[in-house]
Amino acid sequence: MNHLKYIFFDLDGTLVDSSKGIQKSFEYSFKQLGKECPEESIIKSFMGPPLEVSFASVLEERQVPEAINYYRSFYKEKGIWGVRLYEGIPELLTQLKEAGYQIYVTTSKNQPTAQDLLANLAISDQFDDIFGSLPDSFHKADVLRRALQTLDANPEETIIIGDTKFDIIGGKEVGILTLGVLWGFGSQKELLENGADLLANSPKHILKILNEHFS
Repeated sequence: MNHLKYIFFDLDGTLVDSSKGIQKSFEYSFKQLGKECPEESIIKSFMGPPLEVSFASVLEERQVPEAINYYRSFYKEKGIWGVRLYEGIPELLTQLKEAGYQIYVTTSKNQPTAQDLLANLAISDQFDDIFGSLPDSFHKADVLRRALQTLDANPEETIIIGDTKFDIIGGKEVGILTLGVLWGFGSQKELLENGADLLANSPKHILKILNEHFS
């Protein structure tokens, strides 16, 4: 395999467990719109794709921007505090930096919100940069493509690490390697069905895989 230089991390479900804050933010959004909140299984399916896509699947098109505003307002004020780092992530990030990798966040979460969240968790300085959803680029492939272009990174030297099929699909679309993690919001079945190149069952396992395949 090629030399690996750039590591792109998804955020929700990969670096952090944000499920409680996300759930509450969706519930608030639907309440403000006077709509019944979808059942929990549907809300869980919203944890991965961009908000634009999730809300559009259950609301009229004209309601989507308002729903997103409600969501982000609540999340910024309250939801962001219900987030915790997965065990082993701080150590993994330190080891990756020591090994000489350039590490980035590439998330479908709103970019300023992602920056605030990582600052609150005191790990934002572990990343070389943070790329998130912007109004003109919110699908995972859009975010990955913007990161690659900004960094002038060689796709053959880049890997995306994420927990859902959206990370894998986005990575495939832009031509980078994909590593699925098994502790987040997705499942091993969907990761494999969408062509994940590698799978990790713990943060410690990620380092082992990278050492085995790219050292």
